[in-house]
Amino acid sequence: MKVILLKDVKGLGKAGDLVKSKTGYARNFLLPKGLAVEATPANLKKWEEDNKIRQEKERQEKEEALKLKEELEKITVEIKGKGGEGGRLFGSITSKDIADTLKKQFKLEVDRKKIELKENIKTTGLINVDVRVYPEIVAKLKVNVIIE
Repeated sequence: MKVILLKDVKGLGKAGDLVKSKTGYARNFLLPKGLAVEATPANLKKWEEDNKIRQEKERQEKEEALKLKEELEKITVEIKGKGGEGGRLFGSITSKDIADTLKKQFKLEVDRKKIELKENIKTTGLINVDVRVYPEIVAKLKVNVIIE
C-alpha cells in the first residue's frame, strides 16, 4: 500500500515522502496515528503541488545561502581579546563572540551554532573558520584575533 508520510517514521521515511508500506502496518498504525495518509489520486495531486512549493522554497533558501557565503568570504572579522606574551589569550574566543561581532560590525545575522569551531580560539592571528550557511554549503570566514 502506498502512503504519503505526514511525519518522520523511523525505518520508513521522512515527512513528505511517498513510500510503500505493508497494508496492515499502514491501516493499523500509520493511518490511525496520523503519521500518514493513503496515496489516493486526490492526495497524490496535493502532494505533487506541495512538493513543487517545497522545491521552490528550497531553491530560494539555497540562493540566499550562496549570497551569504560570498559576503562572508569577502570580509575579515577583527576581534579583540585580552592576552599576554607570546600571542596567548587570557580567555578564549567562542562562536558566540564571532556571531556577535558579525552582527555589530557587518549587520550579518549568523546563528552561532552554524559557526564550526573545533575548539575555542586561544591564540592571536588570522584564523579561517567554517560557517555552515546551508547543509551542503560551507563558507570560509577569516577571523583576525588581536590583543587589546
